[in-house]
Formats: sequence, C-alpha cells, structure tokens
Amino acid sequence: MAARRISSLLSRHVDLINNYVGKQSCLGTGIYRYGTTVAHEEPIKPSVTVEYDKLLINGQFVDAASGKTFPTLDPRTGEVIAHVAEGDAQDINRAVAAARKAFHEGPWPKMTAYERCRIMLRFADLVEKHNDEIAALETWDNGKTYEQSAQIEVPMFVRLFRYYAGWADKIHGLTIRADGPYHVQTLHEPFGVAGQIVPWNFPLLMFAWKVGPALACGNTVVLKTAEQTPLSALLVSKLFLEAGLPDGVLNVISGYGPTAGAALCNHMDVDKPVTLELGGKSPFIVCEDADVDKAVEVAHFALFFNQGQCCCAGSRTFVHEKVYDEFVAKAKERAMKRNVGDPFKTGMEQGPQIDVKQFNKILKYINYGKECGATLETGGDRFGTKGYYIRPTVFSNVQEYSTQNLDTANTLTRALRVGTVWINCFDTFDAAIPFGGYKMSGIGREKGEYSLRNYLQVKAVVTSIKNPAWL
Repeated sequence: MAARRISSLLSRHVDLINNYVGKQSCLGTGIYRYGTTVAHEEPIKPSVTVEYDKLLINGQFVDAASGKTFPTLDPRTGEVIAHVAEGDAQDINRAVAAARKAFHEGPWPKMTAYERCRIMLRFADLVEKHNDEIAALETWDNGKTYEQSAQIEVPMFVRLFRYYAGWADKIHGLTIRADGPYHVQTLHEPFGVAGQIVPWNFPLLMFAWKVGPALACGNTVVLKTAEQTPLSALLVSKLFLEAGLPDGVLNVISGYGPTAGAALCNHMDVDKPVTLELGGKSPFIVCEDADVDKAVEVAHFALFFNQGQCCCAGSRTFVHEKVYDEFVAKAKERAMKRNVGDPFKTGMEQGPQIDVKQFNKILKYINYGKECGATLETGGDRFGTKGYYIRPTVFSNVQEYSTQNLDTANTLTRALRVGTVWINCFDTFDAAIPFGGYKMSGIGREKGEYSLRNYLQVKAVVTSIKNPAWL
C-alpha cells in the first residue's frame, strides 16, 4: 500500500494542535488541522470553590515548610484560581518519612487485602458521588471541556479504582518444581514507599493510573502533582481520607519539578524502581479499503481529544494514495466545524491550551511550519483576546520526508514496533488494557494486570525437604 509520512519533525512538536496527511510525491500535499471558531464570550463562572490548597502529609493538610505558595491559573483567562502551597525538598522529606512510617508501623501493612479493597471501593463511591464538583475543578484548572471531565474522565477514574480494588486480594505467588529435595515458593510483596509524579494533561486519570495499583499491592505513596494542575488531586485525596485510608499511606505534594520533583526522584528512602510513561507518537494509518467518513472522524478524535494534549495523540496520519484526496477534503471540513470555546459551555469540543508556555510553543512551531515551506491556508494566530486559545489553522503543501509500504491490519499489528495498536478506533483506555511504549517511549506499563508488576517485588523461598512424597 503506497502511503507517505508527512514532516515527522513538525508532527512531533506541533501535535498539540495539528495533524498532517500526505501522499506519494516528492513534495506531497499535507494538511495541518485545528478547530473552528465560536464567539468569544466572558468565561462562565465554575460552580465550585477551592477548599484544599495545602500539602497532604501524614493525613493532615499543612502549609509548606517554607511558607511559600504559587498560583495556579485558569487557562481560559490566565487569571489566578488559587494560591497553592509550594512544596520543596523539606516537604518531600516529611512526606517520605510519613509514608515510610505508615508502611512499617501503621495499620496499612497489617490489614488484610480484603480490607484494603474495601477502602478503595469506598473511595471510588465517594468520587462518584462528587462527580460534578471534581469535574468542574478539573476543567477550571486544566481547560479541558467540562463534558469530557464529567462524562469521561471522572467515571473512568472511578472505574480504575474499582478495578484495582478487585486486584487487592488476588495477588499471590507461585509454587515451583525445582530439582532436588526442595519446596520452592515465591512471595509477591510490596516495595514499600512509591514516589509518583503525574503530568498536567490528565491530572485525575494519571492519579488513578499511579495510586490505584500502588495501594492495591500494599505500598504507601508520595505523589507530586504537576505545578499547572494541583487542585483535583488534593480534593480527591481528601475523599480518600474520608474513605478510611490510614494516615501517611497517601501523601500529596504540590510544587515544581526542579525542587519537589527532583527531591522525590533522588530520595534514598523511596523504594519503588523507576517506571516512565512517555506515550508515543506512532502514526494514524488509513488503509485503501477504509470507510473514509469513519476514518476522518476517528483521526479527528485521535488528534484533538483533550486539546491535542495527549502523549499518544495521532499527530501524524498515513493515508493510502487512492483515498488521499477524499480524506484530506473531509478531514479539513471536519476540523473547521470543531467547536472551540469556553470549556464550561455546553457543546464545546475544545478549550484552551494548558498555559502560556504551551501556547507560545505552539505558535512558535506554526511559524516553523511556514519556514519549512508549508502553506498557511488559514489561522495560525491567537483566537480571542483572553486565555490560551489558538485560531483554527490549516497548512497545505507540507514537505514529505520518507515513504513506507504498508500492508493489512494484521500485518501492521505485528510489524509496528509500538506499545499499542488501535484498529478502527483510538484512545480506547479500558482499565484492564496495558499502556506503554516501545523503544524511547518509556519504561514499564500502566494499567491492567501488567501495572501491578511495577509495585511488587518477588521473594523466592526455598525449603529443604527430606524424602518428599511427590518426588
């Protein structure tokens, strides 16, 4: 199948707001696509208040040791939502000490797996009860649409914790048939203190991906939130305490990467080895026999979901030359119909980018696209006068770099060196499906049974037995 990849450099770096489609030629046509315009109105006031803006250490919400705070901003306006405690190395030390004590001396390690399961289930029930409040806070702090937060992400958060709660009493070792008069068994035991850092694009879901399996396996946790989006993690952590989680089992530190994050990564009392989820930027592939209308819609979702701020966004598209022209025309038409505006407004498909840094980076790479010879058809500048919205943008005449011969779906599934292959769908994130990348796209797997391996160590127990009956 003849197909072509379009500008891998641009597609890697402009993936927050674009998509490239190419066909066989020396200078193939490509399109870069982003949303549509709606009237820019005054932002809707969220129906939620910020109640938790301090660090959670040993079951208490406390100020940072330094007394410092930092602002978290509304991406719709750039205005301050709240000032949050700014944790640093001193606070990480306090949190790790609390987690260490909870693991060795607290009730957590003495609980049965069933009791841990019950606490996690109660927590999931509380989150479900507070769905609207949590979703509003997530949208306010992050900029994703409220409908996405309330209808997709909070329910998925609940599903993940119920899934991992179910694993708590099903973790066990093996018996091994060994040579000689020995009885051999393995024990699967928690590491101890797990240090976890979550990103800003999915603050709630990444909390569930990290904290869920860690607690199900019996570990204790010190979690650092992203400095752009600290609020939802602090709120749900309060609900965890209400569910009966013992003090010190979960500690949450808001702060910056070079201070709090570095201190957590380098702390000698953190037991868990590194896992690193980096997503990946494998291409979206449209085969010759595809339903073009469906392919356009799935490709559109693959890129633009969550403002394009996904580690696995379908930021490059390979299209078979026989359906290329039809695909490009329909993809452009769909992109120009996308509703961009206040994420609290009903029917919005896309809100602002997360912050001014990402906003400026995107505009920088739009300019880079022009410099590389792509033709700017429309947009390419700011949308509105407030916040971090970018006007719908389309590039054509995107320079191509290489060709590939592509076969059928079954062949592709085995040939692609990637951690996830979605066929006729995209972003299918069931709790049981593992997620992670090949090559430079991270270490280890998140979600599903595979994620439990990140939080368990294996102990071999060998007992000498004289004249065993079964040998």
